[in-house]
Amino acid sequence: MKNALPFEKPLIELRKRIEELENFSQEKNLDLSDEIAKLQDRAARLENEIYGNLTTWQKIQIARHANRPTTLHYIRTIFTDFMELHGDRLYGDDPAIVGGIAKLDGRPVTVIGHERGTDTKDKIARNFGLPHPEGYRKALRLMQQADKFGRPIICFIDTQGAHPGIEAEERGQSEAIARNLREMAGFSVPIICVITGEGGSGGALGIGVGNRLLMLEHAYYSVISPEGAAAILWRDAAKAQEAAEALKITSADLKKLGVIDEIISEPKGGAHHNPMLQSKYIKQAINKHLTSLLLLSGDELIEDRYQKFSKIGEFTSMVTK
Repeated sequence: MKNALPFEKPLIELRKRIEELENFSQEKNLDLSDEIAKLQDRAARLENEIYGNLTTWQKIQIARHANRPTTLHYIRTIFTDFMELHGDRLYGDDPAIVGGIAKLDGRPVTVIGHERGTDTKDKIARNFGLPHPEGYRKALRLMQQADKFGRPIICFIDTQGAHPGIEAEERGQSEAIARNLREMAGFSVPIICVITGEGGSGGALGIGVGNRLLMLEHAYYSVISPEGAAAILWRDAAKAQEAAEALKITSADLKKLGVIDEIISEPKGGAHHNPMLQSKYIKQAINKHLTSLLLLSGDELIEDRYQKFSKIGEFTSMVTK
């Protein structure tokens, strides 16, 4: 497999042996079905063993996989009649965030998401999915429009973080993200956010204040990257794996902590193994939560959003004498 991850190599090598044996059997007209069946059974067991016991670091590697589906894939396969809108009406257009109007099973919605690109040229053009302030201001413009016309908002989160360059700071990066947090809290339409890959810090939060926060099985959501945390805590980025375990940033960890509302299953091995099936799973989850949210009034949606975030980090302490 192209771009196979290190822990997948034993499985890839075994599958290659099976393919070679099948080709040899056909070329020599030999019956090797018993040997092939044994290897296939062994491959199935190895596949279950590898993907059924993934470490936090291995899940992060899957979330960062070069072939992992991007926001534009999900827009094209989940929605219809997508019309992309550009620009923040202040500075320019940021291709690291895409957004526009679409239909979800015939219902008009506004869709917004980070777009990191597919090939090298596209990734460079989209700044690898690291938005500038104009990206967040574009997203806010589209969300304000959705709120005005009563369209539900669907956000796809997949970024290492907001662009950290000096030009982004000069144009008000932190202000743009902070304004989005404030404004999203007060919109009177349903907002569903889906973390599809990396959910990095304020870059993710800038379009992440929703009534429901859904997360793909192998995605992660964190205030800082494991490499960054390791560099701060131990002054050694090589300890990223250790930091990843300590941060509790996987979907299972965050569901247990009450940060996210649902874990969306991935095809075995990750979304890149079957992007169309992944789109189906995401669509089902969005439809389920949107159906219940549409029953709420505007004021109830705002209160629902407030209650969701006010409970994050809640704890009880007991002082004993």
